[in-house]
Amino acid sequence: MPKETCDVTCIHQDTVDNVQSKIDQHFQPNASEIFKVLADQTRLKIAFALTIEDELCVCDVANIIGGSSATASHHLRHLRKLGLAEQQKKGKLVYYSLADPTVKQMVTMAFQLNEGRGAHV
Repeated sequence: MPKETCDVTCIHQDTVDNVQSKIDQHFQPNASEIFKVLADQTRLKIAFALTIEDELCVCDVANIIGGSSATASHHLRHLRKLGLAEQQKKGKLVYYSLADPTVKQMVTMAFQLNEGRGAHV
């Protein structure tokens, strides 16, 4: 197995400064919360379902995940709280959809990456 560290210490200061500057300008610590929420298999399954159908009611989501409406609602609330999903009440039903195309793209890309790796990560 190849060694996973450098044999000598050699810092490329221009590169480090460039990257650090961009991180300081753009990095938002709460961005990691998005990945935490989507790291849950059930929530990722729900998000993926919402890439297939533009909107789903809570009852449909519950059926898709094999859980209760309360469980589905709990997971959907996490997605909504971080701005990944939005809800709309229509009569007696509550429908959820992904908040914007970027979320759909991110979820789709995660599945494409997994498929491209042979799904044995």
